[in-house]
Amino acid sequence: MRPEPPRDAETVADVGEFNLIHRVTVGRAQPETTILGPGDDAAVVAVPDGRVVASMDVLVEGVHFRLDWSSPEQVGRKAAAVNLADVVAMGALPSALLVGIACPPDTPAATVQGIMSGLWQEAATAGAGIVGGDMVSSATLVISITAMGDMNGLEPITRSGALVGDVVAVTGRLGWAAAGLAVLGRGFRSPVGIVNAQRTPEPPYEEGPKAAEAGATSMIDVSDGLLQDLGHIADSSGVAIDIRTELLPLHQRLLDVASALGGDARHWALTGGEDHALAATFPGPKAVPGGWTTIGTVRAGEGVTVDGRVYEKPPGWEHWRA
Repeated sequence: MRPEPPRDAETVADVGEFNLIHRVTVGRAQPETTILGPGDDAAVVAVPDGRVVASMDVLVEGVHFRLDWSSPEQVGRKAAAVNLADVVAMGALPSALLVGIACPPDTPAATVQGIMSGLWQEAATAGAGIVGGDMVSSATLVISITAMGDMNGLEPITRSGALVGDVVAVTGRLGWAAAGLAVLGRGFRSPVGIVNAQRTPEPPYEEGPKAAEAGATSMIDVSDGLLQDLGHIADSSGVAIDIRTELLPLHQRLLDVASALGGDARHWALTGGEDHALAATFPGPKAVPGGWTTIGTVRAGEGVTVDGRVYEKPPGWEHWRA
């Protein structure tokens, strides 16, 4: 769903592909890692470490965002954030984004320009540039992002390194985006802080490299729900993970929204996606860096439990699951 544009609104078809690309790229600043940015057949990005960390995501209107709930700038920021969070979850420093946008010909040009403005804003926040991409026609508005990063001399932190005896810790918001979705789904637009967590996640970009330097043994971006994503670490590492609910960082604002809506703040924190917090394992409590909260332990076995028991509800989001 999207708001109706003014009848005389300039569309992407009116502007044309190449003029629109010029509008959204001209005059933009780039980080030092961008050697050659938009305007040629391909970009050239410096990789001081010699290794490139790469990730990509696709966001579809009506599935990942709604323009009646979010401004185009907020959609752009979200599209960048969900990709950049994957890069820092490897312990890397973000360096560049490649952006693909597909949209119907009657899409207002201002919508695409707003999305690109948000992408530039979020990329700059993470220290990255937008170095190239493509724009095409389609029946649905789709945003595809490829993010790249540099390991800065560190080893990549994967999902497969958790060891029995490690502790599990998180940084960033948990449950806020799920609460925001619940608020928007009821037709409300406040509290703004909670709603904006759904519109524009705020990944803790600086914490991924910090965790790598602190000796994290595994790490993941919490995009589909804490339990769902910790399940990936457990499966890849061949271990079991137990989360203690009394240790979950539940902000008072989250508890207030849950009380007002008859929701469950703990369930939002355990299973809500789209906050793009980071979860990692560390070799003991003393290795957990400041800004992280210890919430559980790694044990022998398999799967993820909550307070020693299997969680009875779905652990998070999964496409195509009824």
